[in-house]
Order: sequence, then structure tokens, then C-alpha cells
Amino acid sequence: MNAFQKVFDWKTYIFTALAVISFSSFIVVLFGQTIPGIILAFFKIAGEYVILGSVFIFAFAWLLKARPHNRPKEYSIIPFDVYGKKSKIDGIRTEFKTHDVAWSFMKQYKESYPFYNFALVSDLPKSDKPTIYRYI
Repeated sequence: MNAFQKVFDWKTYIFTALAVISFSSFIVVLFGQTIPGIILAFFKIAGEYVILGSVFIFAFAWLLKARPHNRPKEYSIIPFDVYGKKSKIDGIRTEFKTHDVAWSFMKQYKESYPFYNFALVSDLPKSDKPTIYRYI
């Protein structure tokens, strides 16, 4: 019986060691690969959605800001003398239909009349004062 106990103890140790090794292997796989894999996949997908949502929010904000608002239909050029007071220069055109043409004429006037400053203005419907778009 003494010999049988030694064999039985040997088998108990082997089964115990195999159970501990298989359980620890299961725990290593569970916490080393399975759970981190699930968490990383979740955060990868969540990160993609956050980036995609940010792109859409930025694009929507840009579209709201970039859409044409109430653009004026007429532009005026107002000359100012060296003291900053409104003045009148005979022979120059001051009323325009487009911003680009008015800006072009204003640059030409600045070269022709260097002692004057010029403001490109327009009257907006909801404003009491004219709005200055450019000033040189």
C-alpha cells in the first residue's frame, strides 16, 4: 500500500500540475489576447467614428460659413484726404456693381492719388452705416 500511495501521489501531482498549466494557459490567452483584442477592436472602430464625425462636423461648419450670404448689389469707393476726412475727387468713378471691379479701380486710384486713402463700402439692408470691405 505504501507503493500504491507513492504512485497515487505521483498521479495527483501530475494531474494538479496539468490543471494548473492548462488553467494558467487559459488565463494567459484570455487576458493576453482575447480581452485586449476585443477592447482594441472596439477603440479602433470608435476612433474611426470619432474621426469621421469630426470630418462631417468640420465640413458642415465650413459649408455654413462658406455659403454666400446677402451680398451687396452695389459698391462705392469713398476717398479720404490725408486728415482722414471724406473728400470728393472730380473725374473718378465711385459706383460699381461688383466687388472685384471696385477693388481694381480702388487700387488704380491709390496709385494715381497717393495722398488719398480709399474705402470700398456697401450699404447692407440690416445695417444703419455702410460696411467697409477694403481700405487702402
